[in-house]
Amino acid sequence: MRGVGETVAVVDREGPRRDRVVAALAEAGFSVDGSASLAERTSPRVPSLIVIRPEDRGQLDAELAALASDRRIVSTPVVVLGVGVSIEDAFERGATDHVADDQALEELAVRVIARLRRPVSAAPPSPERKSVDLLLELTQRLSSTIELREILFLVVKRVAEVVGSARASIVLGGSDDNTAFVIAASDDEELRDLPISLEDYPEIKRCLDTGQPFVVDDATTHPLFELTQVTIPPRFRALALFPILFEDRAMGVLFLRFEDTAALGPDDWFAVRAVANATGIALRNASLLHSLRDQSRRSRSAHVEAEKQLRALQRYVDFFDSTADGIMVVGEADLILFCNPAAGAIFGRPRDTLVGEAFPALLAPESRHDLAALRASFADGVFPHNVDLTAEVDGEARTLNVSFSSVLHEHDGVIVSLRDVTEDRALAHELKRTTEFLEHVIDSSVDAIVSVDMRGRVVLFNHAAEEIYGYAADEVVGQMHVTQLYPKGLAREIMARIRSDEQGGSGTLRGFETVLLGKDGREIPVMLSASLLMEHGQPIGSVGIFKDLRAMQQVEQRLESAKLALAEREQKAFIAELAGATAHELNQPLTAVMGYANMLEKALASLESQLVPSPDSNPSSQDEPTPSSRTVGATEQGGGGVRRSTALEWERLYRASGAIMRQTERMAEIVRKIGKLTRFESKAYVGDTKIIDIERSMASEPPESRG
Repeated sequence: MRGVGETVAVVDREGPRRDRVVAALAEAGFSVDGSASLAERTSPRVPSLIVIRPEDRGQLDAELAALASDRRIVSTPVVVLGVGVSIEDAFERGATDHVADDQALEELAVRVIARLRRPVSAAPPSPERKSVDLLLELTQRLSSTIELREILFLVVKRVAEVVGSARASIVLGGSDDNTAFVIAASDDEELRDLPISLEDYPEIKRCLDTGQPFVVDDATTHPLFELTQVTIPPRFRALALFPILFEDRAMGVLFLRFEDTAALGPDDWFAVRAVANATGIALRNASLLHSLRDQSRRSRSAHVEAEKQLRALQRYVDFFDSTADGIMVVGEADLILFCNPAAGAIFGRPRDTLVGEAFPALLAPESRHDLAALRASFADGVFPHNVDLTAEVDGEARTLNVSFSSVLHEHDGVIVSLRDVTEDRALAHELKRTTEFLEHVIDSSVDAIVSVDMRGRVVLFNHAAEEIYGYAADEVVGQMHVTQLYPKGLAREIMARIRSDEQGGSGTLRGFETVLLGKDGREIPVMLSASLLMEHGQPIGSVGIFKDLRAMQQVEQRLESAKLALAEREQKAFIAELAGATAHELNQPLTAVMGYANMLEKALASLESQLVPSPDSNPSSQDEPTPSSRTVGATEQGGGGVRRSTALEWERLYRASGAIMRQTERMAEIVRKIGKLTRFESKAYVGDTKIIDIERSMASEPPESRG
């Protein structure tokens, strides 16, 4: 765009921003001078237009008063720049135009050009003049409305009329990469938010991806559509797409379609691109204004909102000074711009000595690398929270929990909140170690440990429980109800016992023998100790410790069998000992009986010689007479009754003594056998009665010992 050679005065108290405005207008061909106020202007040239960037309505009123007091410039057009004054207040105070966005310098240049350019004749306007008038008309409308539905339709309709396109539309990118929405079309006033797939519109996708205008002179031969195999409606042959930009990001496109191949002229190209940029600013401003209106419906101007923000920032400063957390504001080159007392206390230094120092210098070397990576993420809009960094304080390593905030990022500042968590992290580490130790103890316990919540869901199932039940922990924890681990109805009975006072007190159960239900359906005897888990006086679950009694019961059975066998052996030993003692005790009276029986037998033999004398005979040469022969002899010789009676009595005594001797010898044999008794054997006696079988109970002995 050619410069017009006019003089423009720029008034702005902020020097760097004023310099940017001056440079943009100078690049457009104007002779520009800048100053902090009209009263401070030093240029002798009378400006053709004045651009004022006021901080608030008071400053604008002061500048307009200075303007009115100088008759040389009293009628000079004034363009108000920025949000310090609303568009309503600007026009109410006599401004010629208003540009809300400080950064829209290209739009400002176009507005200034449009205001200063004059027609030189009454001839029909040229195409260049039509484009400029269109730009002026549309940018004014876009900047003076909040509800954009109607104005967006007017924009595309007027653009289509001026540049001669068959259809003009505005397309905004959607919530994902493949969807966009047509929000306005020149040939359909009722169209609202029509979704389209970018796969069907590669030209739109390309413009959004590159952020650059894209022109297709002939869509029927363009390789883009051949590669994507997208069919273009026959009536549209040429296409022109201009990105709708905001902060160098394409948020949509201004899409022009032509029935014939027709290139846009330089002025049309410039005007359409400026309209696209103004549309982006208007869309963004409309969204921001809607947000501000929702937050404070009673605020009608940007000035009031700005004052509120200033008061809020002052409250933030007071809050930063009073908060217990360390607060820093870190600016460019990581220099500390602000530091509250708590941050100074964290680093053990007065806060004034920290201001101006590089924030990374306060950190340990390993944390400086971490900070550099975090700093790089700010450009992507990522501001991490709760990051642990290590700082060196008085030669001691301290752990700081750091969070970053984007509140001041647009002003080249980042809020850094700090908290010394050295003791907290040490406690957390110790707690973790303790927890891991307890988990190891639980897993290593020889007794089964099972814990359930108040709903009866299993939350802990250690290794010993796996061995007893036969389930894997993954099959039980979070999957099974406690009632599935007991025979039917037993789980409720155990819980009732835990809550009762009968065994161990309320909430406790000690040494209770019960059974579990294994995976294979078999009942498993156990010794159970259980208790309720309490938190703030309320039960949150229960835990049970089970001791497997199967091995113990087997040991008890073997011990009982051993006791019975030992008792039997002791009984046999006792019987054998008793038999020996009995044999010993019986041996003496038997000896006496046998002696007396022998004496009786000898006495009877002596008496026989008296009853039957035989002097002529040799007794030693004769056979011993039998009792019958002796009786007969006595009868024959004596012939008397007395002699016969004596002989009969002798015979009875003689037979009795023989019987005594035989029975005594038999008894002696029995006593001898009892003395050799080594084991306990019995035999049937009468009915079910058992008596000792001496023959079977005797130990084996050599044949010669038995006589």
